[in-house]
Amino acid sequence: MKIVAINGSPRKDGNNAQLLEVVRKEVEAAGVEFEVVQPGANVHPCMACYNCLDTGSLRCVMDDDGVNDIIAKCIEADGILLASPVYHSGIAGNMKCVLDRLMLAAACGDNQFHHKVGGALCTLRRSGGSETYHQLLATMDCMEMVIVTSDYWGVAHGADPGEVLSDTEGVEVAAKLGRNMAWMVKVLAESKVPVPETAHRTMTNFIR
Repeated sequence: MKIVAINGSPRKDGNNAQLLEVVRKEVEAAGVEFEVVQPGANVHPCMACYNCLDTGSLRCVMDDDGVNDIIAKCIEADGILLASPVYHSGIAGNMKCVLDRLMLAAACGDNQFHHKVGGALCTLRRSGGSETYHQLLATMDCMEMVIVTSDYWGVAHGADPGEVLSDTEGVEVAAKLGRNMAWMVKVLAESKVPVPETAHRTMTNFIR
């Protein structure tokens, strides 16, 4: 059993990374493997070429920035945790690039993420946390994932690296999210209830 966390911060050891280490302790204490992948800043945006959909490759045609490795890890994982810093009340640009390509390549066609466990966290200096948190949740919502929460929105505050750990409530929220995600991964792994069938949805356009 494994949870993969995508750290959407371009900073190597920033608040996002430190908050994910709080989650790691809880997940690993529960006996579930935890891996953090960090795409960094040099990732390409989705070009909407639809090569991934047309070929069913589950890969992006752009193969020089590590995003395909992230897609593969998420396909293999039992749970996926999305974590992003807040940039102007939204997901960091590089994280948005990754999520657009991840969703198109591995969920919009033959959905590889249905019934996987999902969770979200974001870090920020002051405002925009709720907006960013719900943007991350919305990504998983349309992947047919089992979304797990904590006892408050997944938002923790800090500006300089390390300050997030002084947000006592934010750290507690992240820790509880880790425990809840690990628990749900184990529940689903041990469940004898058959997984519901899934199928391609009928895609329509508003303008004919």
